[in-house]
Order: sequence, then C-alpha cells, then structure tokens
Amino acid sequence: MTSKDSITMDTTFPSPGSVPAGFVTQKGFRITTTKKPILKAGPIEEMNRRLGITVPEMIFGDNSVTIEHPASGRSISFNTFDALDRVDKTGESMLKVAYSKEWQQSRQNHHEEIKEVIKPFDWSYSTDYKGTIPPHCTFVSSTSPIPLALLRQPDPILFFDEVMLYEDELADNGIAMYSCKIRVMPDRLLLLCRFFLRLDDVIFRIRDTRIFVEFGTGEIVREYTAKEEMYKTVKQMLAVTREDVPSMMRDANKLATLMPVVDHSLERLVEA
Repeated sequence: MTSKDSITMDTTFPSPGSVPAGFVTQKGFRITTTKKPILKAGPIEEMNRRLGITVPEMIFGDNSVTIEHPASGRSISFNTFDALDRVDKTGESMLKVAYSKEWQQSRQNHHEEIKEVIKPFDWSYSTDYKGTIPPHCTFVSSTSPIPLALLRQPDPILFFDEVMLYEDELADNGIAMYSCKIRVMPDRLLLLCRFFLRLDDVIFRIRDTRIFVEFGTGEIVREYTAKEEMYKTVKQMLAVTREDVPSMMRDANKLATLMPVVDHSLERLVEA
C-alpha cells in the first residue's frame, strides 16, 4: 500500500456525530456543509430536465460542501448537480452489461413524460467531477504533495461531516455513489470526495478528489486520483485472502489498495 492510500474514507475520519457539523470558521476560512433529505418528485423532474438524463435512485440534490476564503475570494464547492453534469450524456462511454437495455427502458418508463431524457447516457453515473470554483479562480499544476505527515498528527478535530450527493444500486447490478467527508483541525483541513462504482462482472472504479488547506499559508491544494480494475481481476485477488469477499467488494478503502492508478493530478487554487 502506498502512502497516498493510507488516508482513506474510514481510517482518516471519526464517526459522524463525534464533533459539530454544519458550519465553522477557522483562521480566515469558512467551511459549510448542507445536508437535506432526498429530493421529492417535483425537484427530481426539474433536475432530470436540466441535466438531460435520469437522475440516480437516491438523489440528494440540495446537499453540498463549500470551502471559502472571503478575503481572497477563492472558494471550491461540491454539489450534486455539477457532479452529475459531468456524467457522459452521449452514451459513448456507457458500460455494457446484460441488463443495460432493460434498465434504461425501466428508467424511461418511469419518467416517460420527460421526452428529452429518453436517450442513451452512462447509466453507471461515472463522473470525473473535481469540484466547482468561481470564474475568477483557476487551478494550476503543482509539485507540492499533500503533507501526509501533518495529517497523521493527533490534532484535535474541530469540525467533521459526511455528505452524500447521490447513490444508485444500478438495478441490482452493483452500486454507484458520490460522497464527501471533511475534517477541520486547528491549522489545516482535508476534504475527501469519492466516486465509487462496482458494476458486477464488469469493473470497479474509484475516483478520489482530495482538497487540502493549510490555514497558515492559505494554500488550497487539489489532488485527483482515479483507479480502475476489471471485476474478475479484483475477485481473483480477493479469493486468495482470508477476508469476507462479499464484504470486501463493498469496501472502497480496501479495494483501492488492489487497483492501479489510471489518472492522477496535483494542483493548487489561485486567482485567474
């Protein structure tokens, strides 16, 4: 396991409810998390129309995480609509499985009054969403990695929250989900946003976006890491372990240690 893998969705963060959630300011930064119930029928239909695709089964359309530095105007946020807007709407990258046509038809029938969504799209809801920034900001390439040693220090956690953006069981063919976890310490914060896909008998896919902020310098770093591996390959690797294989196939942290990196970038946020 590499040093990057040592910071994971479970081991890096405490359990929800152990510290306050919702809003905090720390050394010039303002951190806000919004968590609301699953969208109702009306907002779902409106999101379908705006996106041009059928939204996932569990859609938390009002949820978000935002990190702001009001003095400089720099900010980055993660929200459900923008995450889904990065899903392929042409169908060109659509993963093929035995039940894909049946699934597509069932979704079309469910929303048959919305004519514009009756078209192919990537029904695995795979997204390379890395966050939303204001027009006057941009990310530039960086060579300074996230300082893992500082994150391992036993600093008190001032703020923690976990925010789900969407989830879908893909007609019992697996799972697709996008979630965010954030922890704020006295001198820095770490936000980890993860897209996780398990498409049975096809593929495993993990796309992690880490946002690191050092309050003392005001630097905002973004690291994106994408991993993929064929389903049968992962299953074969798990078979030689003494672990509970069905349980392991739902554990993105453990699966990430078995999967090769297919894309990686390191950047810092600046004013354009």
